[in-house]
Amino acid sequence: MSATTNELQRRELLGTMLLIRRFEETGERLSLRGQIPAGIHPASGHEAVAVGTMSALQASDVVCGTHRSHHLALARGLDPSRTMAELYGKAPGLLGGRGGSMHLADFGHGFYGSNGIVGAGIGIAMGVALGMHMRQDASVAVGFVGDGGMNIGRVWEAINLAVIWGLPLIVLVENNLYAVETTSAEVTGGGSIVDRAKGFGIHAEPVDGQQVDAVHAAVAAARERAVAGGGPSLIEAETYRFSGHGSGEKASYRTREEIDHQRAHRDPIALLREQLIDDGELSPETFDELDTAAQARVAEAVAFARDAPWPDTATAVGGVGWDE
Repeated sequence: MSATTNELQRRELLGTMLLIRRFEETGERLSLRGQIPAGIHPASGHEAVAVGTMSALQASDVVCGTHRSHHLALARGLDPSRTMAELYGKAPGLLGGRGGSMHLADFGHGFYGSNGIVGAGIGIAMGVALGMHMRQDASVAVGFVGDGGMNIGRVWEAINLAVIWGLPLIVLVENNLYAVETTSAEVTGGGSIVDRAKGFGIHAEPVDGQQVDAVHAAVAAARERAVAGGGPSLIEAETYRFSGHGSGEKASYRTREEIDHQRAHRDPIALLREQLIDDGELSPETFDELDTAAQARVAEAVAFARDAPWPDTATAVGGVGWDE
């Protein structure tokens, strides 16, 4: 896609955002019922960051995620049924049911994985970007990190190397205002992630993470700059998670009024819906059709995961049949 999106593409983006929202809502309910083991880290509210970013990338580009990455995987085009099966721990899952919610990957789609090590995705993406640089590929690596991860040393070590080597790396910060239960403002020295990044010599800018067009444009510009030899970029996308840090969270660190205000005024799906209706590119009926299709696709994914077989225990490390 170009730096701007046309009418059909914006409807497609909205459809993907709805798929993510329904997937996350359903996944959280299933985890609370014990059908998805170990819980999940839902990303309802982050849809525009994921979809805006992925729509600005090419198939040859690589994405590395965080512990909260269902939205990134689905936006990158990973199969919802295989993704849900991975959450269930079933054999047809993305990683054979061995990774679970925090460890999604599909190299064929350029999704080099999510993981539970805070900030690790930036280091992995930096390594991929180094390989691209050495091969002189016209591709970029995108590493996602949360606002809490921006206080981790390994993140800045990777950024420093990307700057001095001029690597095609895009650091995408999902700033949802809270590092688990701590406000990022309380623990971020200097008060600005962007200003801190500029001190490392990286091109850095903020973007409204609830506006999919704004995210798309920022990432497209960063990608164009990187493949032209302009080095890495950092984009801080301000977003918000409507659910807790993890499924079933009993939170006291933020008020119901705050969450309701964010839902009423900063829901990325509602913002894009109203924008498309105002621009004459969408009708309420068409929106309902998109939502119905998203719900049906998620129901299909759940049925697939529920009925899928468990992994063969003989293939487990240390299990029956393991060759010492």
